Amino acid sequence: MSGGRVETRLIPQNHGPSSVADATLRLRWSAPVTDTRGLPPMCVRADAQTVLCRTGALPADSRGRRIQVSARLAGAPSEVTVRIDTMWSSGTADHNPQNSTHKVLALDTGDVYYF
Repeated sequence: MSGGRVETRLIPQNHGPSSVADATLRLRWSAPVTDTRGLPPMCVRADAQTVLCRTGALPADSRGRRIQVSARLAGAPSEVTVRIDTMWSSGTADHNPQNSTHKVLALDTGDVYYF
């Protein structure tokens, strides 16, 4: 994050045991998003703080394609929390739902965070 501009990159992963035909991820920031012109075609804005993205098919024990969301936050906050959750997984049972939610605090330092 830098100057209220956030760039979130993620690679969805399916740990199995079954393939997932498609899934929807929710990215929700703790501050309102004012500009989402950097959204990839598989993503849509859901509300003032939320973007939803399709992953496409995720075979068992594999990674999906990289998703990159660029946005501008209202008021250029000095820090923001982004929560990333699996919202829908085409009816596939998840045997470990604890790994379906991630929460990251990003400070306005321009640094890159990995998790």
